[in-house]
Amino acid sequence: MKHIFNKGLDPTKPTLLLLHGTGGNELSLMPLAGKIDEEASILSVRGNVLENGMPRFFRRLSEGVFDIADLVLRTNELNEFLDRAAEKYNFDRNNIIAIGYSNGANIAASLLFHYQNALKGAILHHPMVPRTGIDLPDLSGKSVFITAGTNDPLCSPLESAELQAILEKANANVDIHWENRGHQLTLEEVGAAAQWYKKLFIENPPLN
Repeated sequence: MKHIFNKGLDPTKPTLLLLHGTGGNELSLMPLAGKIDEEASILSVRGNVLENGMPRFFRRLSEGVFDIADLVLRTNELNEFLDRAAEKYNFDRNNIIAIGYSNGANIAASLLFHYQNALKGAILHHPMVPRTGIDLPDLSGKSVFITAGTNDPLCSPLESAELQAILEKANANVDIHWENRGHQLTLEEVGAAAQWYKKLFIENPPLN
């Protein structure tokens, strides 16, 4: 997978996995990483699927309707890529925090839905529920921060709340931040995510 890896100043900190939205690329979310943690390593990945020339992480049948078979395939592909990248760049495979927006948030959520140890945690900006009707792995010890818009035309508040409930049922620790906005990524929600990250992973880092 096309990607950028920037080695951080502090190898004990999580590696930040950046996952762009539809039409973005591996450069799109780089400015966010510095707002979250200036000392962490960054692994920013470009999706392998094209929709009308726009990179995505998995196919969809129509807006809001995912190609589930492709979602499962691409989720496995990304998980295996993380295995290889951790070995290549010598970072802790068990200490990855995903930061995803829209389609990138959906593939990050799918990693949590399908693989118990894919991520230590995730910041999901405007995610949807990646799939329904499956049993999630035990996500005890995983922390997730969801940002959502009360007027988001692509992802309703009900869906954001449903995703929170599904993850909590799998024992993840989930916080949700609401903005009275639509689907756009705002500075306010990035700031809220930075505060959440700082409190959880810098001021009170997990023991494991």
